[in-house]
Amino acid sequence: MTQLELQSRNGVAPPGMDEENLGHPSEQPAKTPKKLTLIPLIFLIYFEVAGGPYGEEPAVQAAGPLLALLGFLLFPFIWSVPEALITAELSTAFPGNGGFVIWAERAFGPFFGSLMGSWKFLSGVINIAAFPVLCVDYLEKIIHPLESGWPRHISILISTLVLSFVNYTGLAIVGWAAVLLGVISLSPFIIMSLIAIPKIQPHRWLSLGQKGVKRDWNLFFNTLFWNLNFWDNVSTLAGEVDKPQKTFPRALLVAVVFTCLAYLVPLFAVIGAVSVDQRDWGSGFHADAAELIAGRWLKVWIEVGAVLSAIGLFEAQLSSCAYQLEGMANLAILPKLFGSRAKWFNTPWVGILLSTLITIGMSYMDFTDIISSANFLYSLGMLLEFSSFVWLRRKLPEIKRPYRVPL
Repeated sequence: MTQLELQSRNGVAPPGMDEENLGHPSEQPAKTPKKLTLIPLIFLIYFEVAGGPYGEEPAVQAAGPLLALLGFLLFPFIWSVPEALITAELSTAFPGNGGFVIWAERAFGPFFGSLMGSWKFLSGVINIAAFPVLCVDYLEKIIHPLESGWPRHISILISTLVLSFVNYTGLAIVGWAAVLLGVISLSPFIIMSLIAIPKIQPHRWLSLGQKGVKRDWNLFFNTLFWNLNFWDNVSTLAGEVDKPQKTFPRALLVAVVFTCLAYLVPLFAVIGAVSVDQRDWGSGFHADAAELIAGRWLKVWIEVGAVLSAIGLFEAQLSSCAYQLEGMANLAILPKLFGSRAKWFNTPWVGILLSTLITIGMSYMDFTDIISSANFLYSLGMLLEFSSFVWLRRKLPEIKRPYRVPL
């Protein structure tokens, strides 16, 4: 068997063939320009996963300061690092749009590729639907009519459509917008941490929690999991990355370190500098802590940063969902229509449109049961993803892996 035949059989694009269309080796479409470079890719990964320290506070409320700090120190090594390493290896071995769908399809066939795509896409759009609502939740503190009724519904609709249009303009714009949003939304936490240094009392870090406050292990682990997963989402954009074999491992390494520090530094600062009832550590407590540490001006900045963070999360995850559908079309799992690109911006407009419509529909629903369903679907997808990684090592050992997990 020739090298060309071996590569085609194993799902690797032969020389001269577009790697983004691994599902159609007989076609010779025009090459899509690679637009994402290292810095925008780092911030897109950051917004796929975190978007800032917003949402980490319930870990302290659930289990106390010491266990919360240990959780954000240790959980990345248990979950985040392995997921990022697998993403780095398989994204460089199969650098096409679709990411984890390609991995499952190459490992176990089209049926499992379809299952993976369905699970991940549904969990993704359910997750996206929360971010326009979050934006309006913060804006209603300033614009009170947005609290309920038709003004709230229209605001959610308009914000979703505007953010989706930004996504339609292309990954180059989305990527550099993520850089700007990341810098602005993280800046108040850096300032708060610096101002807090003289007020820190290290013994507070060792507290196991207040007497009489029962530990909520379900909330604790859900908080850790929710804040430190989705590292594989960026794999669906692999076909849009400049030199993915080199760029992906570097971007994931920097993003893992960057994300963990973004969680840990403010958490150490606030726990050490502020003494409050453990039950006060609900979602959004960092803004209250900023007011205690530096004044109301910093609280407002953090609240504005929360809106910007939600925008970044929306843009990054909508991109992931849209390019995933394009990848599924390239693999012939979905009709070719889903692989259509916009003439002006060269973006997968059908995927963006479908994801946006589902997001709008879910934005008005009760999220209690829906988010549980999203977590369940995501967990199923991760089981299949880890299985695909192990099986591809055995099934296709000869595939070139520019980055290889040291196992």
